[in-house]
Amino acid sequence: MSDVAILTNGQLNKRILSVLIFTFFCYLSVGLPLAVLPGFVHSQLGFSSFVAGLIISLQYFATLLSRPQSGRLADRLGPKRVVMLGTLCCGMSGVLTIFAALCRDWPLLSLLLLAIGRLFLGVGESFSSTGSTLWGMNIVGPMQTARVISWNGVATYLAMAIGAPLGVMLNQGMGISGFAGLVALMGVTGYVLASRKPAVDVSQGQRIPFHRVFSRVWLFGLALGFGTIGFGVISTFITLYFASRDWSGAAFALSLFSLGFVLFRLLFSRAITRFGGLKVAMCSFLLECAGLLIIWQAESSLLVDLGALLTGCGFSLVFPALGVEAVRQVERQDQGSALGVYSAFLDLGLGLTGPVAGLLIGYWGMQSVYLAAALMVLGAFAMTLRLMQRGMAPRFQD
Repeated sequence: MSDVAILTNGQLNKRILSVLIFTFFCYLSVGLPLAVLPGFVHSQLGFSSFVAGLIISLQYFATLLSRPQSGRLADRLGPKRVVMLGTLCCGMSGVLTIFAALCRDWPLLSLLLLAIGRLFLGVGESFSSTGSTLWGMNIVGPMQTARVISWNGVATYLAMAIGAPLGVMLNQGMGISGFAGLVALMGVTGYVLASRKPAVDVSQGQRIPFHRVFSRVWLFGLALGFGTIGFGVISTFITLYFASRDWSGAAFALSLFSLGFVLFRLLFSRAITRFGGLKVAMCSFLLECAGLLIIWQAESSLLVDLGALLTGCGFSLVFPALGVEAVRQVERQDQGSALGVYSAFLDLGLGLTGPVAGLLIGYWGMQSVYLAAALMVLGAFAMTLRLMQRGMAPRFQD
């Protein structure tokens, strides 16, 4: 019996949290600039709103493109090295943002430095989050995969929730260099902390080609991408939705979404181990769909609040539920690659939500995006049902 098998819940959580601190640092670095950089690019550098939005989007594209590579490197070099590299990339984004602030009198140069910094942050995000998740999975064993992925999500959304308002506060007090300095400091601190932790052994078994990893995981990822659209339309358009109806309280609806997400993760993440990831994912999609339909037909802000809460509860377990099943489709030595491919579909879903939903709003109005999102989530339910009917059981037993 391994030492992991006899650990208490508290000891398991302590091991997991010891590496998920790097996920927290990563997504705090992602959250800090979100509410500040668009205004800096548009108001201080004098570029259009489109350019300001493009600067933010560069990070997401860099994350999307580097996700699969981050997993592949974690399988070969070990998650510790990938996390160290990711923290350095995040820290470098802070340094480049500081230089961009110093060069504001040369707008094109400042914009170029910001763009390079956003690319570094995108790569840092994929390396840090994928590496720390795989690191956690390795130090507590495959039976605790759902717990690791669930705690990783809590760390992610907690950091994002803290990061945006903290970035505004630091910007008001010290300018762009305020939050950028914190990003750089966290990069250095994360690197030092990761370097002092013991590495885990890299599995030495025969690795399968990347295209075979992709072929085993892609349908799980596609279901995740479709299910992510509900989160995307709420986080991106709920403020505009409230404004179109002359309601106040959009921020409260977002808070209820986050509250439902975190509480559901904390209370029900063990259901994945008990009932299986596919069953939990199907129930989650139905709950998320119900929330989106309530928002679509809401005649009062209270109903929107209820819909946002239900959507957050439904979306909460989607990533870990499908993620557990996705990584089981490959041997341990290829799980980093599987996790990277799977996670990339979340980035793709979020990246496409904005422009596609914007087109829908132009043709059919603001409410249409919530109906469309509900239909996409039903599509994710159908994919998951198909996976269950095909008997997508684990391909290995560790």
